[in-house]
Amino acid sequence: MAANELHFSDFTAGEKARIAVLTARMAKRGIAGPDVDISDLQARVERIENEARRRKTKQ
Repeated sequence: MAANELHFSDFTAGEKARIAVLTARMAKRGIAGPDVDISDLQARVERIENEARRRKTKQ
């Protein structure tokens, strides 16, 4: 297992909720068609993941 690998338990409750909302928004946009850009939402999820990864490596 890699040191920077994230597990669901590595996220705070707030981060889990934010990721769930962003994932739902990505799914909603995905229904609109393959030409819809979801990169902004993906970037926000990546930022949340990076925060959790930084917090995990500090321990």
